[in-house]
Amino acid sequence: MRKIAILTIAAVTLGAATAQAGSLGKPCTSASEAQWLPVEQLQAKVEAQGYKVQKAKLKNACGEFYTLDQNGNRVELFVDPTNGQVIGQI
Repeated sequence: MRKIAILTIAAVTLGAATAQAGSLGKPCTSASEAQWLPVEQLQAKVEAQGYKVQKAKLKNACGEFYTLDQNGNRVELFVDPTNGQVIGQI
């Protein structure tokens, strides 16, 4: 019974963290889409910082980049679509 309770708590905690991570709980910018850079330019800015981009998308006013860092570790980056600045990572 205790094992089930622990697993349930872990699943709820993980679910909450994943839901917030999808958009950092807030947009990365309040600028209009007309001011956003194309995904290709944002990707170039991320790669210039030493990351290898595996997947990129724009979602909830954030650039979301699924990358590998210089050590080969998976890192999800949240990027301001107006300038390519990394706002957060998980």
